Amino acid sequence: MRIAALIVAAGRGTRATAQGSGPKQYAAIGGKTVLTRAIDAFARHPEVDEIKVVIHPDDADLYKNATEGCGSGKLSAAATGGASRQASVLRGLEALTASAPDVVLIHDAARPFVSAKTISNVIAALRERPAALAALPVTDTLKRTSGDGLVTETVARAGLWRAQTPQGFQFAPILDAHRAAAAKGLDTFTDDAAIAEWAGLKVAVVEDSIGNIKITTAEDLELADRQMTSAREPRTGTGFDVHRFTDGDHVWLGGVKIPHTHKLEGHSDADVVLHALTDALLGAIGDGDIGQHFPPSDPKWKGAASRLFLEDAARRIREIGGQIGNVDITVLAEAPRIGPHRPAMQQLIGDVLGLPPNRVGIKATTMECMGFVGRREGIAAMATATVFVPAEGK
Repeated sequence: MRIAALIVAAGRGTRATAQGSGPKQYAAIGGKTVLTRAIDAFARHPEVDEIKVVIHPDDADLYKNATEGCGSGKLSAAATGGASRQASVLRGLEALTASAPDVVLIHDAARPFVSAKTISNVIAALRERPAALAALPVTDTLKRTSGDGLVTETVARAGLWRAQTPQGFQFAPILDAHRAAAAKGLDTFTDDAAIAEWAGLKVAVVEDSIGNIKITTAEDLELADRQMTSAREPRTGTGFDVHRFTDGDHVWLGGVKIPHTHKLEGHSDADVVLHALTDALLGAIGDGDIGQHFPPSDPKWKGAASRLFLEDAARRIREIGGQIGNVDITVLAEAPRIGPHRPAMQQLIGDVLGLPPNRVGIKATTMECMGFVGRREGIAAMATATVFVPAEGK
């Protein structure tokens, strides 16, 4: 049985974010976007073969940034959504016809904490039923009110469930149901199970966990971020690098080209600042060093910009759900002067690592004419990085 996950992320969802900060599915919780966490939940599931996301036509850049390096090879090209959620789902289903899955799991991007157990249980139900949805039994007493806000009735809660996602379906029947609803101009269904019911499909209920919350308000977003952050532990890494001078007229330090009487010798651009910082980040997550991932014996990296190495270290941290807290670098050099170039270095490093400049420390010191640095034979750099990673067992 080929299983596809269709994640709906085309809504505007700005109620949960600050004005001008974009839709909630691209907001960060614990260092990863809401959408990234939703994708990862399905990417990690062994029974899911393909993941397709439906996005708003204005969100291509946001989507590209949010999905870089995620999906475990299961993520296919995004589909463009329509004017409503229902229209967006139909467009996503149409896009999936090329791979012809047997089953599709339709999930809201705003539910980033869906568990593997819930996904498995919905899939299991689909082996016997044409449709199934994750849901929670209603436990609160329900009241119906009049237009003036007064209670008119207490609603019996027996047999009532709160519909959640994922909602799973045999692919062909739900596609037919969506097409039929669109053809009749029916666009007021609030979820896909309702369309399945309208089409005459029997829908099974699978009990969900209370952790599968939907991010709706700013308070939801804040609480989710706080919970994810509290489930992290800090790691510290250090890095050191040194390069000798050779003939040239500039050096690269912190990703900034600085005029000088010599250049630094190295297989890449010999940026000691970014090399030391890359090693500090890799050390914080126990993932080798720069020489292991970018060996100087490989001609591919000859003359390469060291920013590429730093970007790779940042990607590795994101892939394990980590978040960089701050970095601090000390440059050991008699010349050139670092001070005039500090803001540019902070900006570049911050852009790569997703940090504001005040979390990128850059200092410089001379060696008082002692040692190889003091003799102006080269430049060295030391770096420290603090990274927060998911705590083991959480």
